Amino acid sequence: MNPNRIIQLSIKRLFDIIFAITGIIAALPLWVLIALAILFEDGWPIFFTDERVGKNGVTYRHLKFRSMIKHAEKETGPVWSKSEDARITKLGKILRASAMDESPQLLNILKGDMSVVGPRPERVFFVEKFLKTVPHYADRHAMRPGLTGLAQVNGTHDTDVREKLQYDLEYIKIFNFFLDIHLVCISFIISFKGGWERFESKINASRP
Repeated sequence: MNPNRIIQLSIKRLFDIIFAITGIIAALPLWVLIALAILFEDGWPIFFTDERVGKNGVTYRHLKFRSMIKHAEKETGPVWSKSEDARITKLGKILRASAMDESPQLLNILKGDMSVVGPRPERVFFVEKFLKTVPHYADRHAMRPGLTGLAQVNGTHDTDVREKLQYDLEYIKIFNFFLDIHLVCISFIISFKGGWERFESKINASRP
């Protein structure tokens, strides 16, 4: 492996750890309020967990605040979320727009399942499908999946999986610390504006 890439990966992991610890400490009071709000609106459970595919195709338990009604996919199985999705609770709409439903993944980052920036982790059901139908899809598993990423800040929920893959592969090829900082800053702006659930382009943020 290229020595510079080894250095960049080491810096990336150090940044992940510092970011996760700082984020967890800062978010704890808000997490308590979110948990109470979920209980008040729709009861247990507070969290939603499922299996996601991580680095080298290894699965891990993915953590997030529950933003949909209970047993949302019991009858349908895994399906993509869509605009005006009736399964999303009122609080869930706020959490998803600001990405606060994803904030418990700071624990996944600290554990080493994820990185702050990288290809977004996908559910096993969809990965198995895409591996059969989308060329080079497995290549996106060369790095830890991210809380945010190049595809997330440039795309939308309904962006074609092949287009998202191109963003992911570009990121894996060119990633560096300054690109990660750039994408994190853009992600904070999108969260502040509540723009993560928009089905139109949020912002053009490919490279600094």
